[in-house]
Amino acid sequence: MFTGIVEEIGAVRGTSPGQLAIGVKEVLEDIKPGDSMAVNGACLTVTSISNDGFSVDIMPETVRRTNIGRLHYGDLVNLERAMSAGGRFGGHFVQGHVDGSGKVMALTPEAEAVIARISAPAELMPYIVNKGFIAVDGVSLTVIDYDDFSFSVSLVAHTREHTISGSWRPGDMVNLEVDIIAKYVERLSRRDSRGVTVDFLEEHGFLKVR
Repeated sequence: MFTGIVEEIGAVRGTSPGQLAIGVKEVLEDIKPGDSMAVNGACLTVTSISNDGFSVDIMPETVRRTNIGRLHYGDLVNLERAMSAGGRFGGHFVQGHVDGSGKVMALTPEAEAVIARISAPAELMPYIVNKGFIAVDGVSLTVIDYDDFSFSVSLVAHTREHTISGSWRPGDMVNLEVDIIAKYVERLSRRDSRGVTVDFLEEHGFLKVR
């Protein structure tokens, strides 16, 4: 489980089929092989650690659903370690299970902020509402507007300085994860719903069947 509060911006140090190496400083503390790391919002497993970085394995499904497969040497990525049991919860419930990808459509300055308009797949739009949460490249953001195929978020200066959102350009592909609470509400509101089942909880990472 993650919060959508980015801890560090890392830099891609190497790519190979099925693997990604990332150079970092801060997030190396307290991590070990086997731990989870959110890379641009995608939950990946740390496979090895060095003095100045770590490596993760990349599955074909990750390449299909995210922008991870588009990364090249030198590209910057948002990083967040999995939330510890006693940690403060500053963002929203982020699973690291990317639901789909969108594209940055426009970036419009507004006072000290920048309004980012981002496209989203049609199947995700029912979960996107005004003042609702969404994770974009792993960053917890609040929706301020939406239509049938896109939504807007406000990027304050702190967010642009401490995440890769500061380098977004129109046309950039971004990873999207909608709020899990919206999924619960949608499931429970269906007339033919069976409610929240064990399968649903397991599918969304809240339960592990041993």
